[in-house]
Amino acid sequence: MNSYYVVTGAAGFIGSNLVRALNQHGARNVIAVDNLSAGDKFRNLVGCDIADYIDKRDFAERLDAGEFDGAFDAVLHEGACSDTMETDGRYMMDNNYRYSLALLDFCQEEEIPFIYASSAAVYGGGRTFREAPEHESPLNAYGYSKYLFDQVVRRRLPEATAQIVGLRYFNVYGPHEAHKGRMASVAWHFFNQYRTEGKVRLFEGDDGYADGEQSRDFVSVEDAVKVNLHFLEHGDRTGIFNVGTGRAQTFNDVALATINACRSVAGEAPLALSDARAQGVIEYIAFPEALRGKYQSFTQADLKALRGAGYAAPFLTVEEGVGRYVAELLAGKSGG
Repeated sequence: MNSYYVVTGAAGFIGSNLVRALNQHGARNVIAVDNLSAGDKFRNLVGCDIADYIDKRDFAERLDAGEFDGAFDAVLHEGACSDTMETDGRYMMDNNYRYSLALLDFCQEEEIPFIYASSAAVYGGGRTFREAPEHESPLNAYGYSKYLFDQVVRRRLPEATAQIVGLRYFNVYGPHEAHKGRMASVAWHFFNQYRTEGKVRLFEGDDGYADGEQSRDFVSVEDAVKVNLHFLEHGDRTGIFNVGTGRAQTFNDVALATINACRSVAGEAPLALSDARAQGVIEYIAFPEALRGKYQSFTQADLKALRGAGYAAPFLTVEEGVGRYVAELLAGKSGG
């Protein structure tokens, strides 16, 4: 790969993992775009081989001024405000919708691939997770911002001049997410709780689910990145696709996988869920009132469209993926 690739949100979670993967596939001409006002994110780019770093605000202005015409071969747009509790709708729409629209327009004018991050948040509280409007009903401003942009993409696809791919990420976890704080994955939070307190805390039952039995489609960032590269390598495949494992697993599963991965490294025997509960290694806390009506108690990606686009690789289970992640965290290799 000798092309110039733009990765927005390059210092973020998925973005920094994507830059590393591009490097591993021989791409050195990577333009990293991000907002480093939260300065600690720079650590995610340490060790990455990039051609240039451009602040998001400068990038948007220079894009509008036409400075980048003819300069790039593809844009991988991972930059977004991913805080599902963000209440400033104006900020959310400007950051996630208007900025994405400007990049889409640029890529279509330049006739270059545009691969962007959507989200399973567009499905809201539904029980069918297939890429179709009748199954989409976001519960928060973040989900709506992604939903609205996906609708624009759908209208543009029939007359697209170049590849457009939207990737609806489910619950992604893995290295280089520490900067996300409270929005980091539950695997990251469980790991830190267990290391500091010797136990992890999960929500009590709600919405018809028993304690810790709410289920999500937890997908390793390793797999999310592989899907990005698949579409980058197959420019004839376009559309909106789910990125998940196709398997819902419980929060109890994630907690137990985290605990047992830590115990394995320490030479300790794994615990069954009943034992972890009995020993107080897993405890349950009241379900937050602020999340009632805004919480997805169940998600599970329908992968028919993704498989139909030729992505045939298997996805890591929670036990496999969290095990790898915890091993990296304990070894100090993941950047958090």
